[in-house]
Amino acid sequence: MPSIAALNSSPYKDMVAVISEKPSEITPSNVQSTTPQKRKLRSNGPLVQETPVSLPVKRKSPRRCFYSSPTAPENEIEKDSCQQLEKTCNSPPKKLYDDFTDKPKLNPRDIVQMSAVKEALHVSTAPSVVVCREDEQKKIFDFCKACIQQEKAGSLYVCGCPGTGKSLSMEKVKQHLVDWAKESGLQSPEVLSLNCTSLTKTSEIFNKIMGKNIPKRRINGSASPLQHLQNFYSQQQQSSGSNMMLIIADELDYLITKDRGVLHDLFMLTTFPFSRCILIGIANAIDLADRFLPRLQSMNCKPMVVTFRAYSKDQILRILKERLMALPCSVFHPQALELCARKVAAASGDMRKALCICRSAIEILEAELRESASNLNSSAVENELFHPQTAPACEFFKRLESSIVGIDHMAVALSKAYKSPIVDTIQSLPQHQQIILCAAVKFFRGGKKDTVLGELNKYYIDICKSTMIPPVGILEFLSMCQVLNDQGLLKLGQCRDDKMRRLTLKIDAADITFALQGVRFFRNCLQ
Repeated sequence: MPSIAALNSSPYKDMVAVISEKPSEITPSNVQSTTPQKRKLRSNGPLVQETPVSLPVKRKSPRRCFYSSPTAPENEIEKDSCQQLEKTCNSPPKKLYDDFTDKPKLNPRDIVQMSAVKEALHVSTAPSVVVCREDEQKKIFDFCKACIQQEKAGSLYVCGCPGTGKSLSMEKVKQHLVDWAKESGLQSPEVLSLNCTSLTKTSEIFNKIMGKNIPKRRINGSASPLQHLQNFYSQQQQSSGSNMMLIIADELDYLITKDRGVLHDLFMLTTFPFSRCILIGIANAIDLADRFLPRLQSMNCKPMVVTFRAYSKDQILRILKERLMALPCSVFHPQALELCARKVAAASGDMRKALCICRSAIEILEAELRESASNLNSSAVENELFHPQTAPACEFFKRLESSIVGIDHMAVALSKAYKSPIVDTIQSLPQHQQIILCAAVKFFRGGKKDTVLGELNKYYIDICKSTMIPPVGILEFLSMCQVLNDQGLLKLGQCRDDKMRRLTLKIDAADITFALQGVRFFRNCLQ
């Protein structure tokens, strides 16, 4: 192209070189020009009449193109999509609860199966593995392990709310400790486990310890068991070669006396120079060591404290699943278990309460099925035995052989477990008696413990006036207070003048608030 070659010395050399490489983008074929051309519109192009008119290619949807290439024929795409659809339909459903969906449902007519379920959910049944308490067990085990290795006495206090796994964890720690001592070649500790509620008197605990530790031939009848133990742990020659002694005292708060002497002397056994006692006390009171053992703190021998907190919803759910995992059938609907765990965790976090509620839900299911069976027509049942395809009882027996505890059964069990007779009594009272209780709650909020009927009557009249309700007279007011006293809600004293009779609440004010908060009228009265 001579016109382009003549521009070799021009500053536009690089630009022209690029243009010369792609002439089709600038000018049509057989046209040579150095002037730039405007972009041609599609409407200005030549019409092609040699080629037949073809329909526009259908754009394949992403779902159809996912399993095939974009250039694949349409019939192959449809074939592949149908095959994938068949695979999807035949694939197993997504397992949200693997522990329950793989098992057959509970058969309430199977006596062996039902007894196994109830036994697994019983409070006295100890699980093989104690879950959700690994950290607490490790702290206790490490403490005992260090005492055995160093041959040094020590004391530990385990506290927590009821039903948080304290006693169960201690049993597992005791087993692990004995096994560890045997594997390590050390002497296994002598273990003394006792429940303080079984003692006839508090000082009997020293008899138990002495019988486990001191030979009978060395016991002098003139001294008390506590003195024998104190003398025994004060002698160096007696401690050489003897085993360590692990004392596990459950329900330790039963040893609290007026002078707290027994509890103090028990922990003081670990402070003697040649003592080989490892004392572990278990109780519900969190601050027992601070309130009842102040002298131990002053002597710098305060016991180590391990706290068991209340179970959360996830922990309760996990423990229930662990207990049900060994069963050959599915007993509970997953949402029913979650409802139980959520309610118990919000109320107290007591695992024993959760187990009792689950057993109650199973009993409710059994009662429901028995009632359904009794409501069936006896003739229909007999017809089912001879003609199983024609009688309406066929569906009932199929449902009976595959039933699980649902949300409705669990809801009834929860309502029974947390139903208070005091709340039912308050809710069934007449309106004016409920207003009297509201007046008492508002009066005692100021910190007072008792009042007279005349002062309570003023609060009652104020509430009636603020709510536009006519108050009753003083005589009727006194008779209603007497009725509340007879029902155990109020306590009335004796006085010649009825208005000066002392009055106190015999129930918790929170129960009154809980019983009446569902009604807007009383909710406004209590504000």
